[in-house]
Amino acid sequence: MVIALDFDGTVVSHEFPAIGKDIGAIPILKELIENGHKLILYTMRSDSEAGYYLLDAINWFYKNDIELYSIQENPEQHHWTTSPKCYAQLYIDDAALGIPLKIDKSISEKPFVDWIKVKELLKEMEII
Repeated sequence: MVIALDFDGTVVSHEFPAIGKDIGAIPILKELIENGHKLILYTMRSDSEAGYYLLDAINWFYKNDIELYSIQENPEQHHWTTSPKCYAQLYIDDAALGIPLKIDKSISEKPFVDWIKVKELLKEMEII
């Protein structure tokens, strides 16, 4: 399964332009990969003269030994569509309706993805 992941508030806490704090995504992302799933980084971060914000996110995955299938796009979809929307079977994003969020003010003032509950959902769906 191809899974598109947002970054800020989803994989780490909201700290843009800095990289946010660990919110528990690492072991679950690794488990997804171990189960044969492909991860696409699908984020609003971009690189510009102001900073290498997308590169910072990509490096976070590299430093945490989490393999990305692609960045901002699904390389397979160009064979059957010209749509600019990244195709995935599952999207994990803190802005998505129904995604479990939590607030822990010791980590961030803003809500972020509750990876414990996401893991439970992934198990219920037999994804992991």
